[in-house]
Amino acid sequence: MKVRLQDQALSEGFAKMRVCRPSDIEHAAGRLVEFVNKGYHGQMGWMAERMEWRGDPSALWPEARSVIMLAELYTPDHDPMAILKQKDRGAISVYAQNRDYHDLVKKRLKRVGRWLLEQAEGEQIKVFVDTAPVMEKPLAQAAGLGWQGKHTNLLARDLGNWFFLGAIFTTVEIEPDTAEIDHCGSCRACLDICPTDAFPAPYKLDARRCISYLTIEHKGPVDTELREKLGNHIYGCDDCLAVCPWNKFAADARDIRYAARDDLANPKLSELAILDDAGFRAKFSGSPIKRIGRNRFVRNVLYAIGNSAIPALQPTALILCDDMDETVADAARWATERLEHAQ
Repeated sequence: MKVRLQDQALSEGFAKMRVCRPSDIEHAAGRLVEFVNKGYHGQMGWMAERMEWRGDPSALWPEARSVIMLAELYTPDHDPMAILKQKDRGAISVYAQNRDYHDLVKKRLKRVGRWLLEQAEGEQIKVFVDTAPVMEKPLAQAAGLGWQGKHTNLLARDLGNWFFLGAIFTTVEIEPDTAEIDHCGSCRACLDICPTDAFPAPYKLDARRCISYLTIEHKGPVDTELREKLGNHIYGCDDCLAVCPWNKFAADARDIRYAARDDLANPKLSELAILDDAGFRAKFSGSPIKRIGRNRFVRNVLYAIGNSAIPALQPTALILCDDMDETVADAARWATERLEHAQ
């Protein structure tokens, strides 16, 4: 059953499959409590909710006997760091340069799950893709899919770290795999590259300083001290992923829908800043970027404009100084002042 299940998962497009028990992440609950107690979760209040489910998958669904963890590759075919030198362009995280991975991975998971139910009549499944109180990364390490590196993301010796995680909880008893061990060694590349010093220590992340958090999850103005450190990141950040040496073994993405759209690979800041709500929704239809809304996105673009040191972008910022959204207007005024100093 397990061998055939793995063959089915690979035929559906997943790159790797491993299995663990729901009870195999006994240390996760304590680490989550420490993370929340230190306030590292910032405005992500949902991380503090139902912590008993996150820390103990058995509490989420007591009937589950196995957790099938799957890796979905989205490896870029270009250097994600190159755009950081193009100050008139916005850097969008690789995973968000085309279709929303939630939709693609979940459909693939459901197809694998349906196949499993056909083989094991009377059993049940639940599929999760980053949308429930499930700690996918500890489960993936417990299953042997990879390990959580010093940047807290999952990586694998045969995949690098450019992959999404999907989980299938099931009542079917499936033989578990051996947990993966840490292979980071003395490497500090991911820690040293972080522009905002978001890692208080190896394997620990203060999300309040993480560019991905600040540009996606954080609502309202970003602290002035951090704005200039955002550079031209306008949605997410790949710096710590891009420098990982294990990426030399990364395999190519199998789904063309993860390939960067031409207009999102290196978009012009001047064109993104003037998007109204309708224009924003149209441009990012089917994209994970759509969920943060026009105001938060334009706020990010204006921070990038302020960091560009390109006086020609000042008129774009000036137009938005009286925007109806006060956070956008604040970002526009900040960008305008920064460009005046640059000039």
